[in-house]
Amino acid sequence: MLNTDSLKYQFKTATTVTKIIVINTIVFLALNLAAFLFRLTASNLMSWFSLPDSFSKVILQPWSLITYSFLHFGFWHLFWNMVVLYWFGSYVLNLFSQRRFLSIYLLGALAGGLLYLISYSIFPVFSNYSGHLIGASAAVRAIMIFIAAYTPEAKMRVFTFSIKLWHIGVAIVVLDILQLTSNVNPGGMLAHLGGALFGYVYAINLKKGNDIGNWFENILFWVENRTKPKKKRPFKKVYRTTQSRNKRSFDSEKQKKVDAILDKIAKSGYDSLTKKEKEFLFKAGKD
Repeated sequence: MLNTDSLKYQFKTATTVTKIIVINTIVFLALNLAAFLFRLTASNLMSWFSLPDSFSKVILQPWSLITYSFLHFGFWHLFWNMVVLYWFGSYVLNLFSQRRFLSIYLLGALAGGLLYLISYSIFPVFSNYSGHLIGASAAVRAIMIFIAAYTPEAKMRVFTFSIKLWHIGVAIVVLDILQLTSNVNPGGMLAHLGGALFGYVYAINLKKGNDIGNWFENILFWVENRTKPKKKRPFKKVYRTTQSRNKRSFDSEKQKKVDAILDKIAKSGYDSLTKKEKEFLFKAGKD
């Protein structure tokens, strides 16, 4: 009998946003607990998974281009990243699949890490800085700027005000640039800008019909299929019937309707949708 109250089931059926928040939280707690038990500093434990500041060092730990984004300095660093991810991630999942969300998130982390490495290798201004990069901010910035660029007229409720997503996106990028030039955590700000740039480019290309992240979604699909437990099923001969042809026709019509709704959002914002259109889009995203 399936236990729907178990933590394993709850995690398995949760959204990708929730899963990422849970994973980041578990990693944070595990590292701090290990540091306490073995009388080490958390930074020592994180060094093998954080992103170094040069390509020569990254060659020895290439996985750090992704793993750095699951590490955090302290509670508030983790807390605000996860809160912002939850806010903006919910917008993305209202319009797109879980796999596309994960692609934007991970590729945003990769883009942030690469801009950090390239900048530290090329520009003399960063020669006085050294260290390792950690934090989910680049990935979170990618999600934020992606949805702000894809649905700029959509609004977010902040206390008693409603603010358009593109206003929030512009404000965040400007603040990151100002902090970069003030020499406050330049490595982190570069990663922020790298993630933001990727999110913007992805959204603009997607609106034009060019999915630049499709190759990565295919990789995630392959990994997902390879890690799924295979169940043996008895051989069943399949016959093509009028019903199967009708199903393909229905799926085609459904996709056309989804595309029309996404075009409407791109032009007028999410709030311009009718209640029926929002419900249809939500159900289509779960199929």
